[in-house]
Amino acid sequence: MARRSSGGRVEIEGARMLRASLKAAGHGLEDLKIANRNAAKTVEKQAVATAPVSKRKGHVPGRLKASVRSSGTTRAGIIRAGKKVVPYANPIHWGWKARGIKARPWVSIAAQTTEEIWVTNYMAELRAAVAKVKGK
Repeated sequence: MARRSSGGRVEIEGARMLRASLKAAGHGLEDLKIANRNAAKTVEKQAVATAPVSKRKGHVPGRLKASVRSSGTTRAGIIRAGKKVVPYANPIHWGWKARGIKARPWVSIAAQTTEEIWVTNYMAELRAAVAKVKGK
């Protein structure tokens, strides 16, 4: 039911049909938001634990780590890093060849290392959402 697609994303087969079924049954899509948010929260914890910390003179250590946050929509769990005061999050994660910055994809690695946990929990939450609709 879950499969890895390009760009490090994991897609759930039938997720679109599940959203449509929940909506048609008059059931709110809040269950999907919660499931996605919980999966993203699992990855966020690991990403915070493994975020690179600057040891360069003049840098404030821990800003990148403190900028990691997660959320969930009906379609996806989202993990973000970086803010206005941490504009270097993307180049650190994905790299910047022109500037000689090597990629350090700690968020992607966090998603991969915790995949068994969040996929198992996610699928259990989806089954619970389907059971609510069947019970109506």
